[in-house]
Amino acid sequence: MNGQPVPCSQDELSSLFLFEKLAPDQIARLCREGRVEEFAPGPVYGEGDDATCFYVLLEGTLVLSRRIGDYDVEITRSSSRGVYAGAFQAYLGDRLRQVYNSSLRVIEPTRFFVLPAETFAAIMREWFPMAVHLLEGLFFGAKSVQEAVGQRERLLALGSLSAGLTHELNNPAAAAVRATSALRERVAGMRHKLGIIAARPYQRDSLETLIELQERTAERVAKATDLSPLDVSDREDTLSDWLDDHGIGDGWQLAPTFVQAGLDADWLDQVAAAVDADTLEGAVRWLNCTVDIELLMNEIEESTTRVSALVTAAKQYSQLDRAPHQMVNVHELLDSTLLMVSTKIGPHITVVKDYDRSLPNIPAYPSELNQVWTNLIDNAVSAMNSTGADGTLTVRTARDGDHLLVEFCDTGPGIPAEFRDRIFDPFFTTKPVGEGTGLGLDISWRIVVNKHRGDVRFHSVPGDTRFQVRLPLACADPHPPLEGTS
Repeated sequence: MNGQPVPCSQDELSSLFLFEKLAPDQIARLCREGRVEEFAPGPVYGEGDDATCFYVLLEGTLVLSRRIGDYDVEITRSSSRGVYAGAFQAYLGDRLRQVYNSSLRVIEPTRFFVLPAETFAAIMREWFPMAVHLLEGLFFGAKSVQEAVGQRERLLALGSLSAGLTHELNNPAAAAVRATSALRERVAGMRHKLGIIAARPYQRDSLETLIELQERTAERVAKATDLSPLDVSDREDTLSDWLDDHGIGDGWQLAPTFVQAGLDADWLDQVAAAVDADTLEGAVRWLNCTVDIELLMNEIEESTTRVSALVTAAKQYSQLDRAPHQMVNVHELLDSTLLMVSTKIGPHITVVKDYDRSLPNIPAYPSELNQVWTNLIDNAVSAMNSTGADGTLTVRTARDGDHLLVEFCDTGPGIPAEFRDRIFDPFFTTKPVGEGTGLGLDISWRIVVNKHRGDVRFHSVPGDTRFQVRLPLACADPHPPLEGTS
């Protein structure tokens, strides 16, 4: 602060719109308890400093700015006499941490009327008691509403994610149950066929051949590749004809299992060459049971692996067993969030991941970053859904100087120009009534900017909307949330 005190003029104060309704004795008190200071071009106070003074512009030009990441973003520039800044919430007392919520600088020699914060608070309570009560109610009421609605939004998001997770878990769990039940039947059938084989006069060589064929069949199942629907149909017809030609009934029921396992007529020819005609049908059905069992075990493995992956993703997303602030892999957070919201994304939206895997871990609050990713993905999906057409969500990571960049790009209709200045305002939403609270981007901005000292920007044209989150690659210590940002 570089202010130089100069004499205070009561006439000058009374000419300002801020003080023009005050009585002469009130103006006199302001001049007596306040002061006029002249400032050369440069800073007056910094964002986050203790708010000690209330400033009223008398002459000159002031600029107010907010710190976003490594940049000071100008929010107000004015030469209007009477505009004010500084400790204008001092009347709230110790119920709110009194810090400057922006930085003030002047760009030419400037004069301010300066009132100490304690004096400003005392005058406000003495001269305008009813106004103070109304302002306190407005401030704390708005804060309570914001916290309540924010909590409600988080609960709604959690409920939506829980419903989606339950649905995602139910599918593989139900598949595992069905496969287990079918496997029990196939094993029982295998025991029955084993009894039939044991009751017949098989030669030792024939049994050894059957066992060898069984092992080779199991290996073929593990190496089976996916076929097109047309190829599957052709192979099923070919195998069904082969089975009918060799006197094996219900070939149309056996053929699909063999085809799914990647077996063809040449393989059946090898089976026919390895056993005599009397035992061929028993051998084929025995091997069919083997294939069925292998396929069912594969299905159970895939289903339980899917369940395990979902549980791991939920654990990663919630961070319940992790420290609040830690070194994190941003790609793991993004993947867990995408998996958690996959039901909401739906099949008509293609997700493209463009990750720079060389990026290092960064210090962060992972559970809160997951909330940011959820909000930005949800907005992108909602925008694309509004068009009724297929869309693409691209999630990209890259290095941007000493920051890590995370970008969410959607092919939706874009953000209208008249809304862009308000996009981060609390309670502002472009969604229909009942579908949005208008706090998602506000919460995301606070988490990234206030808590991580990062930066959130966006660029939007029809068909290409990009929200960019920049996070510092290094941070000395965990930074607590700023007052009023929780």
